[in-house]
Amino acid sequence: MTPVPTHIVSLCPACDACPAVEIYADGRVRIGEEANLVTLGRAEWNELVRAIKTGALAETP
Repeated sequence: MTPVPTHIVSLCPACDACPAVEIYADGRVRIGEEANLVTLGRAEWNELVRAIKTGALAETP
């Protein structure tokens, strides 16, 4: 049985054809689209969130 994400966030709210962030109950997070996809574990995801919250990663001009 294929796991179903518990939460999905589109990286382009204007359509449904763009990459998305899919969060699964087991802590895995998939980011991207079929040809360009990365799966992060819980620790990797938490590090990404921490980097955003602390300003280490920010919007580009």
